[in-house]
Amino acid sequence: MAFTFDGPLLLVGAGKMGGALLEGLIGQGLDPSRVRVQDPAPPADIAALLSRHGIAAEASFTRLSEPPGVIVVAVKPQMMDAVFPSVAKLADAGTLLVSIAAGRTLKSFEAHLPAGAAVVRAMPNTPAAIGQGMTVCAPNANVTPAQRQLCEALMSAVGEVAWVEDEASMDAVTAVSGSGPAYVFLLAEALEKAAVAAGLDAELAKRLARATVSGAGALLAESGLDAATLRQNVTSPGGTTAAALAVLMADGAFERLLTEAVLAGEGRSRELAK
Repeated sequence: MAFTFDGPLLLVGAGKMGGALLEGLIGQGLDPSRVRVQDPAPPADIAALLSRHGIAAEASFTRLSEPPGVIVVAVKPQMMDAVFPSVAKLADAGTLLVSIAAGRTLKSFEAHLPAGAAVVRAMPNTPAAIGQGMTVCAPNANVTPAQRQLCEALMSAVGEVAWVEDEASMDAVTAVSGSGPAYVFLLAEALEKAAVAAGLDAELAKRLARATVSGAGALLAESGLDAATLRQNVTSPGGTTAAALAVLMADGAFERLLTEAVLAGEGRSRELAK
């Protein structure tokens, strides 16, 4: 994959998400010599990745030999105010800034950058760690078509990419795909407990729950059929699945509860946005 941009790529924050992105980018052909990493203490696995590719992590940069073509900000939101103002001074008019910091708005970055700076707010989710992520991006008005393509190429290194033109939609995105893996993990957790309640031993219950959730997810991803059709295909009239679904779907209870959960997450995302 070709990554077309001038200057180095500066990764600010080499934690789990930043490290996963870097590993994906190098795997997709990004030259490690074009990468600069700002992180005072990368975790051991990311430090090993950097070492393998000859990349040094610096606590901070006061300047670079040339302005970065791309800055990827992957620090925790609560660290942003301490870290970003100095990073912003490294950018020039042609730098693309991509933020994967949850809850930070486009305006919060634009305030520190040169006038006309191109900024993309991106929301990946945790399956990015294994290259199976879902990232949704929202651009500001200054992002060019070429920069949009570049951002998509970068984020595709850890999974699928989609775009929204209205940044306000990112609150719903956060509640659905950003937080969504936790809902799936809760399903696996609850299914495991239910299996024990039905008389299975704990180890088998855990194995069945994990394999069922991951296998169903893989089938959903690869079959091309929508979720409702797949559900109907496995549900024989009068059978065991139908009996179980009658409980989950009674009066729309499951759908209503999940909708309430997503709306609660969306509301909290709006409250936390800066």
